[in-house]
Amino acid sequence: MQLAMSQDEVIAKCRAAKVGVSAIEELPAGGVRLVCSSASGAEIIRKKFKPKIISDEREREKHRPVRPLW
Repeated sequence: MQLAMSQDEVIAKCRAAKVGVSAIEELPAGGVRLVCSSASGAEIIRKKFKPKIISDEREREKHRPVRPLW
């Protein structure tokens, strides 16, 4: 899920709610993409931060080169 929060804020809130984080990354347009370790943890975060959920799918940071290296 994508949240309109800072990465530090999301990590702190997940720790407080005892929700495991599988992956987290900052989005170029602002906000973070969060992947929880469990479906139940994701549901807790969805309920807790419903106003902070970004409804439209934002572009993620590119991790691979556009064309092959060879």
